Amino acid sequence: MKRLYKESPMPAIKFGLDRLLEDPTLRKPLAGQRIALLAHPASVTADLTHALDALAALPDLKLTAAFGPQHGLRGDKQDNMVESPDFLDPRHGIPVFSLYGEVRRPTPAMMDTFDVLLIDLQDLGCRIYTFITTLRYLLEAAAEHGKTVWVLDRPNPAGRPVEGLLLRSGWESFVGAGPLPMRHGMTMGELARWFIATRKLDVQCEVITMRGWLPDAAPGYGWPLGERNWINPSPNAPSLAMARCYAGTVMLEGTTLSEGRGTTRPLELFGAPDIDARALIAEMHALAPHWLAGCRLRDCWFEPTFHKHAGQLCNGVQIHVDDGSYQHQAFRPWRLQALAFKALRRLQPDYTIWRDFAYEYEHDRLAIDLINGSPLLREWVDDPAATPADFETRVRRNEAAWEAERKPYLLY
Repeated sequence: MKRLYKESPMPAIKFGLDRLLEDPTLRKPLAGQRIALLAHPASVTADLTHALDALAALPDLKLTAAFGPQHGLRGDKQDNMVESPDFLDPRHGIPVFSLYGEVRRPTPAMMDTFDVLLIDLQDLGCRIYTFITTLRYLLEAAAEHGKTVWVLDRPNPAGRPVEGLLLRSGWESFVGAGPLPMRHGMTMGELARWFIATRKLDVQCEVITMRGWLPDAAPGYGWPLGERNWINPSPNAPSLAMARCYAGTVMLEGTTLSEGRGTTRPLELFGAPDIDARALIAEMHALAPHWLAGCRLRDCWFEPTFHKHAGQLCNGVQIHVDDGSYQHQAFRPWRLQALAFKALRRLQPDYTIWRDFAYEYEHDRLAIDLINGSPLLREWVDDPAATPADFETRVRRNEAAWEAERKPYLLY
């Protein structure tokens, strides 16, 4: 019989969560087990149902608890470094434990509420994003308490490129889970495999892989543009453009410059009331124009409604990575932002760039050093004799070492 309608094309990509929901054979080992879920607002199915609701609707699964990372299960905390409380989920009647509240690591009582933990977190592909550290802490707790972990894999929206210095020994923190570069180029499932191997964890861990993820394919280069909605994994991660810039612009958290929090383009722009953005861009081009490849820079004005320089008119720079000029393999956001600091130091040698405040509960080390996993970047910026060429040599060695180390753990 001739069809009288046109079938809707099926998405070419399936995330781990969707595969688990659609395939009873995949979840058969979960029968009879007490299940917990670690999730956030972007933990949704292809039809935008939240993972907690979708899993709770399955008659063959028994959900007994849930966990929320930084910003909470519901994404209820807008600003950075704001804690979330525990609560009882009103729809499903299960406890929801905060891993960014009174504790960062799960307590024995929390671990006693489940047998298998499902982890479904959308990452941004950057070492400082705290979901990576939460992943590590839960794997360690699962090993200690004899629990099983399943990672429901999702894309790395920043794709496969690697960039940045490796975190140095002794610089581990909640924004530095291990010796990763700033832009690691792995998925959460792949990172789980790396953590288990390098930390020698005795834990049963399954990765429900994606199907059809093409991290080198245009136009998304990691994110399936046109197939899946972008949902903020944290409140100030509003777009793919932000995810592309984040490995560089996140360093602004350790500076006196605004990173655009309190605007509609957070972490895609930076500035302050007392800088000259046009002069800054010109100096960046003069110092290392090859570090600015793959994007376009535009001087702009903005007024944050909250956070740094709230209510003040700022002159700044916006990084544009969402038009035809974007070149995924050439774009290096970490170098770009480092170059902006270097240019500012040259233009205004006495400018107070580095912000001295308690960052992620650390009081004795500068935030910029915690963010970078060592003082090396700050020292390079502040040394008048240090050049981009000097820095490039050191950084490339680190990047090559990471490319080799991560290779055995890649799944796609």
